[in-house]
Amino acid sequence: MSSPNNTSTSSRENAAAGADEKPRLTEEEKKQNHIASEQKRRQAIREGFDRLTELVPGLEGQGRSEGLVLKRTVEYMRQQMQERRALIERIEQSGGHVDDELKKLVCSSFNP
Repeated sequence: MSSPNNTSTSSRENAAAGADEKPRLTEEEKKQNHIASEQKRRQAIREGFDRLTELVPGLEGQGRSEGLVLKRTVEYMRQQMQERRALIERIEQSGGHVDDELKKLVCSSFNP
């Protein structure tokens, strides 16, 4: 048998928990929240691809094939990294110094 203290403590905890509980969503509300969340996620992806088409040369004004956008973006980034490596080499060959941290960024990303 439980002691009176345990019973009163449990009652207080249940009352406090009941006061903090929010009403449960109906199945229709859950479905609508899921749909809205999915639409928001898809919109963010579309906006990201649109932004890439603005940044990557040669993608402006083309119909958006997400596969093509990704492929051309990777190609463009590799080209940019190669150009950066070449600049670092030119700087160092002419007696300049490039910080090791900057060199790591070039060497660790987008290796062809």
